[in-house]
Amino acid sequence: MTGSAPALPVLALEDWVATKQTLHLWVQIIGKLRLALMPARNHWWNAPLYVSVQGLTTRRMPAGGVGLELELDLVHHRLVARTADRELGFDLVDGLSVAELHSRVIETVAELGVEVAIRSQPFGIPITTPFADDHEHASYDRDAVGRFLRILHWNSDVFEEFAGWYSGKTSPVHFFWHSFDLALTRFSGRRAPAMDGVDAVTAEAYSHEVISFGFWAGDDQTPFPAYYSYTAPEPPALRDRPLRPDAAAWIDQRGGSLALLRYDDVRAAPDPGAVLLEFLQSSYEAGAVSAGWDLLDTATVWCPVPTAQLAQLTSLAAGMREGGS
Repeated sequence: MTGSAPALPVLALEDWVATKQTLHLWVQIIGKLRLALMPARNHWWNAPLYVSVQGLTTRRMPAGGVGLELELDLVHHRLVARTADRELGFDLVDGLSVAELHSRVIETVAELGVEVAIRSQPFGIPITTPFADDHEHASYDRDAVGRFLRILHWNSDVFEEFAGWYSGKTSPVHFFWHSFDLALTRFSGRRAPAMDGVDAVTAEAYSHEVISFGFWAGDDQTPFPAYYSYTAPEPPALRDRPLRPDAAAWIDQRGGSLALLRYDDVRAAPDPGAVLLEFLQSSYEAGAVSAGWDLLDTATVWCPVPTAQLAQLTSLAAGMREGGS
């Protein structure tokens, strides 16, 4: 799959920042509905959305005996709410404010027989205006949204391939609405030390040792689209481990170390898929070796890394863990 993808589109943050902010808030509304309706899952896996053929979807949610799905259709530019026998929706257009989308979504699901209450204010972002009062964010650039969806589709395909290289516990490839990023997480199987002074969301998300990978479209802290990886808890000497390709680098992010590779460096490569997979694998090796994971035992038969190399890395990881214990 790595060499056959069509040319990846340009998506400079400054060219669609107003649309991205609006879309992010719309997505938070849909995500909060999913959080309210889905049974609780480990690591908040009941919360994220998923990339669909036409956009972002909640998938089927139980709702008082009525199966409900919400989808932001970014191909036909509609918000769609459907049950087994009915479908309602409305158009996504430039000028549709967060406040209007919020009220229309609640009205639409109520018309389908689903009453649901959400905490109607943004979560985890600098914008704090309650959804019902937000008439400021109302930008919708169809072309930019379409390019964003094409990137999400391609990223999802590469992440799914990478997920198949690991036989340990792993998350789905899912879209976190609070941070507006596509993400995949691997787990060592060991419980992490309890974190002091954190909220319930963070405590549950990081209850076990993880190495996470993802794609951001960009924000104030990282003003360009990029791929990232981090290891939590962060082990000593993580930043001493090499990253591939050469364009990848370790940066400081919220007091920790983040492996980062710009989307534009991937997009410009002759084989973007191979470059992204190289970054994902190298950042995994960096975290796994530093934290003392067993790379050999958790590799699948589809993992292209030679067994001898994995055995060598596992031996190094064991030494790192013993040295840090």
